[in-house]
Amino acid sequence: RSLKVTQLTVFLENRSGRLAEVADLLGREGINIRGFSTTEAAEYGIVRLIVTDPDRARDLLHEAGFTTHFSQVICVKVPDEPGGLAKVLDELASADVSIDYLYSISFMNICFAVRDIDRAIELLKDKVTLMTDDEVRAL
Repeated sequence: RSLKVTQLTVFLENRSGRLAEVADLLGREGINIRGFSTTEAAEYGIVRLIVTDPDRARDLLHEAGFTTHFSQVICVKVPDEPGGLAKVLDELASADVSIDYLYSISFMNICFAVRDIDRAIELLKDKVTLMTDDEVRAL
């Protein structure tokens, strides 16, 4: 049992709907997204995915014309308490282990940064549960 987790990175043109195409394709094929991170630049975006079947996901995305890359990451159960993340970060820092990036893979509550926040709220408010600032802080 390997403690290295396979991460699938997908490179996307920075245009509306590309991320939805990835999610739709994987969902239609029964591949569950367990966690993800997105990074954006002017012309392209990078999506890092933890999925239930990385090999199949990569094959499907390649067939659909996406460029992908596999890498290995570690996933840590961080104690849900003040300083829980700091303890893990301090362990790595004290041993001079550099962190390139990190992201959460708990999938229940997702934060979206969108260009038109009011329009997004209007579109989603009757379809999903939107959380208030206080609710997020109380998690």
